[in-house]
Amino acid sequence: MSVQHYQAKQFKSQAREALADQQLRDNFRGAMDYLQQKRKDAFNDPDELAQLRLHAENIRQRCLAKLPELLEQLERHCEANGIKVHWAEDAAQAQQLIAGLIQQAGGQKVVKGKSMVTEEIALNQHLESLGIECVESDMGEYIVQLAEETPSHIIMPAIHKNKQQVADIFQQHIKDFNYTLSVDKLIQTGREVLRSKFQQADVGISGVNFAVAETGTLCLVENEGNGRMTTTVPPLHIAVTGIEKVVEFLSDVPPLFSILTRSATGQHITTYFNMISGPRRAPERDGPQQVHLVLLDNGRSQAYADEALRKTLQCIRCGACMNHCPVYTRVGGHAYGTTYPGPIGKIISPHLQGLANTSDLVTASSLCGACEEVCPVNIPIPSLLQRLRRDAKLPTEAGQPSLKGQASAASVVEHTAWRAWAWLSTHSAIYNVCTSLVLSLAKFIPIPMGAWTRCRGKPALAEQSFHQAMKQRQQQANKQPISQSADQSSASNKGSN
Repeated sequence: MSVQHYQAKQFKSQAREALADQQLRDNFRGAMDYLQQKRKDAFNDPDELAQLRLHAENIRQRCLAKLPELLEQLERHCEANGIKVHWAEDAAQAQQLIAGLIQQAGGQKVVKGKSMVTEEIALNQHLESLGIECVESDMGEYIVQLAEETPSHIIMPAIHKNKQQVADIFQQHIKDFNYTLSVDKLIQTGREVLRSKFQQADVGISGVNFAVAETGTLCLVENEGNGRMTTTVPPLHIAVTGIEKVVEFLSDVPPLFSILTRSATGQHITTYFNMISGPRRAPERDGPQQVHLVLLDNGRSQAYADEALRKTLQCIRCGACMNHCPVYTRVGGHAYGTTYPGPIGKIISPHLQGLANTSDLVTASSLCGACEEVCPVNIPIPSLLQRLRRDAKLPTEAGQPSLKGQASAASVVEHTAWRAWAWLSTHSAIYNVCTSLVLSLAKFIPIPMGAWTRCRGKPALAEQSFHQAMKQRQQQANKQPISQSADQSSASNKGSN
């Protein structure tokens, strides 16, 4: 199966194509309006929301501050529970590691629960190249897998499709499908197909929402039951997660869970909350015989090394920033060409793919602040975007760690222009001559100004510079009759009294 992959370096052209797709824009508009209202209804008490956000932020920052220690503790307790822990530095290492575990177990059929980190390492394509069948068990991911696409949202992978498009996909790929636009019947059809896949699977692969260092417990949030089936029916369960998902105590989970579900879908609690603490033990009659945990770095250590950029790792993957972003809600997730789209994707993807591939993404924001306003863990996304924009253009400052792709978007023309502006601004006489000259020639500036006027009007220059206006005002004040000045002074004094 060939999956259509979008590239972060093609963001501008992909965004233009998305904007020209009226059906796509209608699908996103309706879905985003619904999700925004659901979140608003779930947080009807602003004081409670503020307290929850602060509490969640403190938990994430505390856990990240102790991350190396907590990862060691997590490994120790997982191993004590019978969970084998593996470490992967990058995507290629993770692919080989997971494929090796499947092959050692003689696995040929895999069901995968919702896991964006396995999308990050392109696991499906790697397993397919080895002749291993891997079926997505989340309904949204199953739909995009049939459509040979990647998810366009981190919690709602098929949000870009309406029910008619889903019905068309099912008709094309599912044998004996009775065409219908009934959402309930579409879901029922998908579930019937997936149920047989669970029964046939040798291996189940899932993500992890929270990994508890204190107890060696893996927590998985979901609504469909596919996560529970994936992690209990096949004899081998492999959980994959980024290293930042670890929390210190079991008591850290409830507040994060509460604010995650309400921020994501407006639910106070999800249908399923799985806590996995090891393989099947005698005399238990169900559950996997082996459980493995793969901890993936893949650029996260770069973000962790910088105290400001470390805040990126606070993310709990709720998707609220996407649902409220004026850019994402118009172009959708595929335009970004990254596993994690939208505002959070713009600040985490440079660490995964490097700034050379993602420099356009960090500029794809109006910096309106909507993403920061709804972030449940208070990630300062706009300021991090400004930081990454600067890092994409300028080399590392002395004593600071360098990012992958640092200064890759540097422009000689832009750099020269700013240096010329800096010099001009510090030489007042020449500056005044130049501004006067520009103002006198303003009327000759052509209306079409390339990319600048493609979606905005020609800038209207003032008739006078600021210095000219102030000079003229001062001259008028000096010419004012003495008596009038005195009256104004008297009136001013009365007003003060």
